[in-house]
Amino acid sequence: MNKKVSVIMSVCNEEKKVSASIESILNQTYKNFEFLILDDGSTDSTYQILKDFENKDQRIKIYQNTENIGLTKSLNFLASKSKGSILARQDADDLSLKNRFSVQTLYLDKFDAVVSRARIKGTNNKVPGFSFYIPSKIIRRFKNPHIHGTLMINKKIFQSIGGYDENFKYAQDFKLFIDFWRDGYRVKNLNEVLYILNMKDNISTKFKKEQEVYFRLA
Repeated sequence: MNKKVSVIMSVCNEEKKVSASIESILNQTYKNFEFLILDDGSTDSTYQILKDFENKDQRIKIYQNTENIGLTKSLNFLASKSKGSILARQDADDLSLKNRFSVQTLYLDKFDAVVSRARIKGTNNKVPGFSFYIPSKIIRRFKNPHIHGTLMINKKIFQSIGGYDENFKYAQDFKLFIDFWRDGYRVKNLNEVLYILNMKDNISTKFKKEQEVYFRLA
């Protein structure tokens, strides 16, 4: 498969981590992609860092919000601007291993979306851990069984389920998967680690209570 992948990433005040995250995408062995990045109202030097990357690599397209509108709306905006037939997520404080796209795209002929396991940054711990071996239909009663940043999905299917539900400021990824499963689509969860996940001062840790509330709503 050599279909065009549109990588979408929203970022706010990540001047210390965003460069490494971007480089991890630019270093992919799979080369047919565009990289759409939205600065969601940063007050540090993030936007200038993004513009510098845009000037160096024509695959990168930078957008800017004058005020913070949140991850859900930002991702829907980027998806609406994308030109590829496949959407891939990347979080601004995480890293993708260089073979991530090459591996994941192999499964999109048989599955509607692909995710993978990740390694927690600075450790050898894999996520999901033991729960990876339990059927997702059981795990999703208690938590999101998938790592959002590893998501690669057919764009037509993303559009058919309405994209991210903008009523969900948090846990928008779990709501997306709920809509995905509801309509009978299939997601492949790879055992291979293709992503390095930051667990310090990220959305999940900063807004844990809010995430739990929206999880229950989903």
